Amino acid sequence: MSEFLATGRRKESIARVRLVNGSGKIFVNGKNPDNYFNRPTQKILAQEPLAVTNTINKYDVHANVTGGGLSGQAGALSLGIARALILSDQALRDILKEHGFLTRDPRMKERKKYGQKGARKRFQWTKR
Repeated sequence: MSEFLATGRRKESIARVRLVNGSGKIFVNGKNPDNYFNRPTQKILAQEPLAVTNTINKYDVHANVTGGGLSGQAGALSLGIARALILSDQALRDILKEHGFLTRDPRMKERKKYGQKGARKRFQWTKR
């Protein structure tokens, strides 16, 4: 029995992924992805690396996801699964790279600046 461990990150979310030989079951924080993710697009995004490489029924995925929101967690899970798939089979790297699953999305929330309401939004200016 072989298992492959990988980490994926997106925004403030971190996904620790364990890929085990199995029948295609996916567990996110001990739950089924249908119950964990609200939107179907988030569930599809998380499972996409398995679908592209035709390994959806070959591995069981056990993921522990923390931080951020559900959208960021789905992106982190996708990257973690892609990295774990490469550890399992180096030949899958070209397919995953071609579809853009190995690139970490660098977009982060911009920090709030002092003297302003938010990162970009200003307080209303009054002349008098």
